[in-house]
Amino acid sequence: MPAPAPAPKSDGAIDKAEALHDLVLRSLDDDQAVEVVTIPLTGKSSIADHMVIASGRSTRQVASMAQKLTERIKRELGRNVRIEGLPVADWVLIDAEDVIVHLFRPEVRSFYNLERMWAFEEGNAAPAQS
Repeated sequence: MPAPAPAPKSDGAIDKAEALHDLVLRSLDDDQAVEVVTIPLTGKSSIADHMVIASGRSTRQVASMAQKLTERIKRELGRNVRIEGLPVADWVLIDAEDVIVHLFRPEVRSFYNLERMWAFEEGNAAPAQS
């Protein structure tokens, strides 16, 4: 039996998701993230509205971007986030509910190639607009 379609969100929930998405993109831009891509998941998955994938040039930059992003989300939007992979910082996952963020070192990103895995339709993943 197929999984039920995600329930539509109210306008307030959509606005909160978009505010979070905008904050994520601004924070990554401020921290000079490389190759930022956003994948819209609304109507395709119930895990989030957006997935953002970005790279840092080193484990130090990936860890710094992740820490700053989680602090900004907590401070500016009052949301708690879950974070995994921070000690090693090859691949850090930040789950902010409406937005899932994957931060990679370039070699690890190309190995896992999440953009390809999540591209349901050709051209679905797009470079993020800041």
